Amino acid sequence: MVLDTRSMSEVSAVIVSWNSAAEIEGCISAALTAGVAEILVVDNGSTDQTREIVRKLPQVKLLHFPENLGFAGGVNRGVEAAQFDSVLILNPDCFVMSGLESMARAAQGGAAGGMLVHPDGKLQAGFAVRSFPTATILALEVLGINRLWPTNPSNQHYRCSSFNPAMAQEVDQPPGAFLMLNRPIFMNLGGMDEAFWPVWFEDVDYCLRLRQAGYKIAYCPEAKATHKGAASIEKILWTFRELAWYASLLRYATKHFGWLSRRLVGLAVAAASVLRAFTGIFFRRQGLKALDVYAGVFRLAWVSLVHDRVEHSRPAGRWEGAKHL
Repeated sequence: MVLDTRSMSEVSAVIVSWNSAAEIEGCISAALTAGVAEILVVDNGSTDQTREIVRKLPQVKLLHFPENLGFAGGVNRGVEAAQFDSVLILNPDCFVMSGLESMARAAQGGAAGGMLVHPDGKLQAGFAVRSFPTATILALEVLGINRLWPTNPSNQHYRCSSFNPAMAQEVDQPPGAFLMLNRPIFMNLGGMDEAFWPVWFEDVDYCLRLRQAGYKIAYCPEAKATHKGAASIEKILWTFRELAWYASLLRYATKHFGWLSRRLVGLAVAAASVLRAFTGIFFRRQGLKALDVYAGVFRLAWVSLVHDRVEHSRPAGRWEGAKHL
């Protein structure tokens, strides 16, 4: 594909990939059609045909890392190598449709998100924009109360139930799947925190730090993309995925909450680990695997409660088959 670059906006796109062969070409094609001037694919050790597909596309720069950088590490390397000050972070299963120039203008004051829709065209309500999580909302989330009682006031506020997707406005946290960054501001803030490994909460953490530094995060309804969702996450082993999610959640609480709030989240995770181990063994037929996984989650919660820190989520040896994201 050859496009007239004179019609392109000065936007670089960074796509962090892991075994994304099924989506990567469509993602790149849509981004170029929408007006992206530069595309950088940061590949975290894919074992499928992702890199072979990308190498055949002359307009794309491939940054290959055989080790797992995680999402934050991939974003940081890609933004650092980008040519333009407006940098679009794009998941491989996210297909840009329109509005990049408006999104880039909106991100000049910090960052900007856009409208995300499902492949059937329906709005991804509750995901495209959220409020910053509180200790209460994280406790309700890990205990499953938000799933059992989705209309509770805390969950409604967190998932922005009254959000008007047709109106441009300031927001807390658009997802990292479709996020326009201001490169100089991003670099000045030190990029994304790579301790959130391999994924989860790194984009929330960055948006919070951005707001705390006095910058703005805009929602731009003109910018629109189709998002399949969880294309790479579905490929991660369940055993590793559970530990990584809880570790990132606890890391966010430890980093941003006060003493009492941190302990509320830690106690909720500890309680949830016991409940999930029980249901996993007796109702989901996961057997001793559930006991092993949630014993690990309980240990994470215990360390966060006692030592005010989170064990690093890069365990060696026991998670073969899930080292790359």
